[in-house]
Amino acid sequence: MTIRALLLEVADTYDPKAGTRTHVPGQRVLRDVAKRADLGLPEGLMVAGYGGQTTAAASPWIGVFDKAINTNPKRDLYLAYIFSTDLTSVTLTLQQGVTELSEKIKNKQPFLAHLRRHAARLAAALPPSLAEDWNHRPALGGGKRPEAYAAASVAARRYEIANMPPEEELQQDLRVATSLLQRAAAAESAWRAARDEDELDVPVLPQQRTSGEEGGQSSEPSTAGAATASPAPGVRPAGFKPRDSSDYIAHIAAHQQVKSRKHEELIKDFAAYISKRDYTPNNQHVHPKDLTLQQSDAGQAPTPDGPEWLVEAKVVRRGRADAAVREAIGQLREYSYFLYREKKLPVPQLIALFSEDIGVFAPYLEDQGIAAIWQTADGWAGTPTAAAWGMVD
Repeated sequence: MTIRALLLEVADTYDPKAGTRTHVPGQRVLRDVAKRADLGLPEGLMVAGYGGQTTAAASPWIGVFDKAINTNPKRDLYLAYIFSTDLTSVTLTLQQGVTELSEKIKNKQPFLAHLRRHAARLAAALPPSLAEDWNHRPALGGGKRPEAYAAASVAARRYEIANMPPEEELQQDLRVATSLLQRAAAAESAWRAARDEDELDVPVLPQQRTSGEEGGQSSEPSTAGAATASPAPGVRPAGFKPRDSSDYIAHIAAHQQVKSRKHEELIKDFAAYISKRDYTPNNQHVHPKDLTLQQSDAGQAPTPDGPEWLVEAKVVRRGRADAAVREAIGQLREYSYFLYREKKLPVPQLIALFSEDIGVFAPYLEDQGIAAIWQTADGWAGTPTAAAWGMVD
């Protein structure tokens, strides 16, 4: 059997109203998928069909797992052919596991927002040419699981059942998707490694309110029982307020981030420094951004409609400049798109700020259109673009 024949058979036989018993034709086809050895899969992949357990699934699907990455559909990354609820189309998607996360984040909107945000982060790590070809946003139909699958999609390609491509095209697409899966898994691994001691996602309880966003809610963490950090001597720009540099939890939609002492000290030190170079730093009401800059003239306030610089700060952990750089690129691209371009706002200049020299990654960031600045024993250094802006010597 070919992949094409399998997809057409599922679409033809599956009936969500028929239940999940073993004699149901569509369920039998899906259960037998794992036994098939005639689908021409690339080496290292395994497949399994899913049609629900007690209740038939609204969207049946076939999981394709890279055994070196993940074989558990409840978490992490895998590929899936997910059928729309009306069975008129099937989408090959690079998918995040949703089951375990749904048990941690009970509220629907924070849950879906978390999936979309992480999908955008991972998509930013894919090759631009391939990401453009695989930028389909699945529309699988209504229902809890179909909506979750759509939100969890990192990259996807849709096929109409009535116009299913030939087997050769499906096989080629599967090989490209496998490559995307491997790249996304590597990016996620680096992101998690960088996050261990710097930014840790903790599910928000349903009764908690999201804080730190624009619109009147405070962006300051609770400091009960903690000493208040002293601001940098002589530096208190109107839009910048040094945060407590002891560890704290900042509430963000769908999750919390544990920010480290070093992260906040890096931002505070840089704000004090850049203020002396005719730039006004701002970290008030800009969440989830770390910092924004506007140029000022001889101590004058910047003009409201002037150009803006978006700064993402990263502490380099255990010498892993590569992990810090990947995370900075992902977040800068994500914020630039969702917080500026999608809102029809002028796109900012991008700056990646680091706690130490990032070596060979400096010219790489320049090539990506991102200036880099890092802290040194004597002050601050950076890439040619940062120097051209007068931010470093």
